[in-house]
Amino acid sequence: MIWKRSAVLRFYSVCGLLLQGSQGQFPLTQNVTVVEGGTAILTCRVDQNDNTSLQWSNPAQQTLYFDDKKALRDNRIELVRASWHELSISVSDVSLSDEGQYTCSLFTMPVKTSKAYLTVLGVPEKPQISGFSSPVMEGDLMQLTCKTSGSKPADIRWFNDKEIKDVKYLKEEDANRKTFTVSSTLDFRVDRSDDGVAVICRVDHESLNATPQVAMQVLEIHYTPSVKIIPSTPFPQEGQPLILTCESKGKPLPEPVLWTKDGGELPDPDRMVVSGRELNILFLNKTDNGTYRCEATNTIGQSSAEYVLIVHDVPNTLLPTTIIPSLTTATVTTTVAITASQTTSATSSNIRDPNALAGQTGPDHALIGGIVAVVVFVTLCSIFLLGRYLARHKGTYLTNEAKGAEDAPDADTAIINAEGSQVNAEEKKEYFI
Repeated sequence: MIWKRSAVLRFYSVCGLLLQGSQGQFPLTQNVTVVEGGTAILTCRVDQNDNTSLQWSNPAQQTLYFDDKKALRDNRIELVRASWHELSISVSDVSLSDEGQYTCSLFTMPVKTSKAYLTVLGVPEKPQISGFSSPVMEGDLMQLTCKTSGSKPADIRWFNDKEIKDVKYLKEEDANRKTFTVSSTLDFRVDRSDDGVAVICRVDHESLNATPQVAMQVLEIHYTPSVKIIPSTPFPQEGQPLILTCESKGKPLPEPVLWTKDGGELPDPDRMVVSGRELNILFLNKTDNGTYRCEATNTIGQSSAEYVLIVHDVPNTLLPTTIIPSLTTATVTTTVAITASQTTSATSSNIRDPNALAGQTGPDHALIGGIVAVVVFVTLCSIFLLGRYLARHKGTYLTNEAKGAEDAPDADTAIINAEGSQVNAEEKKEYFI
């Protein structure tokens, strides 16, 4: 009886030790994410294990591996590592159906388990853009739709030069109930600046890493021509050539442009030559003044531009004005003044102030200077001659007065006596001869 009690106590003691040891044994796993078609590694570890078996099973509770023994015939499942502390297996060519919760079991008393969730990322299909019909007329409303499917909800973004934010977003679950079809719609009104612009639809998804899926649509917009006239010079002058270029843009490309002047045909075809979109005017003159019009037409419409031509006179350089240094050099000054006057008279009809308005003539300073010089010279000559005459008359008066002063009672009698004496002297002189 005593022996039986000892055996029972010994048995419970051993079971307690086993239970106490198993309480420190726990399987450890981690969730795994893999792209569809890739390889998933499932690892189960036990830090403290007293030779207890480990097992992996799939979401359907089918045993995949029991220790190092393969239980399920699936060539995609392989053993990576098997020991008392670790059981690792690999699943290659993963598909969406492999997604789910996998279980690692440690066969202690009781059995301990750990769950690992396998996430399979479906790769989204290449997006497709629909809704574009070429060509689109300027001002029309355009609606573009980008769609992709075959993955967990993907993010669709629109770009031209920059990202477009105002879009509509829709997702629908696929028949397999594991993937989705995602679409995004872009609405906008087009203008001529949109012609040739590439609109891009981009699909971002974690399975794509750094290489997103993209689709591109180049817009083709038809619009009426825009016309602008560009002159070859901003200041056309008489006698010079002028080229007027009619710059026209439109889609379809405008037909050859039409040039007119003042609402009618070009008046001088010999001097006004049309070459493509250019109007060449040879040797400008005042009769070319007027309004020139360029018209461009395509299948969408017509447009025109006007250019008002004003032909300016050719500016001439003014001759420098002669400055008289001194009145003492009258002869030299007169020569210079006369030369300036003649030169000015010859050129006064052609010299014009380039800053003056058309039809107005400024004062000729050279001509005025010449006239003033002549007047001064004449005045000086007159004064010189008058002074000389007065000086001679005064000398004669004094001489006669001296000759008759001896016998005459006054000055006048002296002069008369002097003249009479002179006559007598001359008579006497003649008689002596």
